[in-house]
Amino acid sequence: MNQQQKIQNPETQVPKTPQMNDRDFINDLLATEKYMTSSYSMALHEASHQGLYQDIMKIFSETQNCQRELYDLMFKKGWYAVEAADQQKLQQSYQQFQGYTNQLPSGGTLQ
Repeated sequence: MNQQQKIQNPETQVPKTPQMNDRDFINDLLATEKYMTSSYSMALHEASHQGLYQDIMKIFSETQNCQRELYDLMFKKGWYAVEAADQQKLQQSYQQFQGYTNQLPSGGTLQ
């Protein structure tokens, strides 16, 4: 059985006290931004007025960029780790979706 590898930078140490530290604040902001981008995404799907859609899209993009910057900061500081992808599972997924694209009317080619 393959054991997953974590991809993580060396962790920047923060005080371990009951008070919130920099990691806690940034983690809270990241969770909020993720929630907001999800909510704005839903609003975009349901916006029936073009002007409203464009306004929400602008706010969504700004929020998404902020979320990405927070993620990058947490990853850089070693406060956010991701799991390395299992190569066999990647290959299986690739083959599965390659089969789906071959079923498209265009034969899987993008135009």
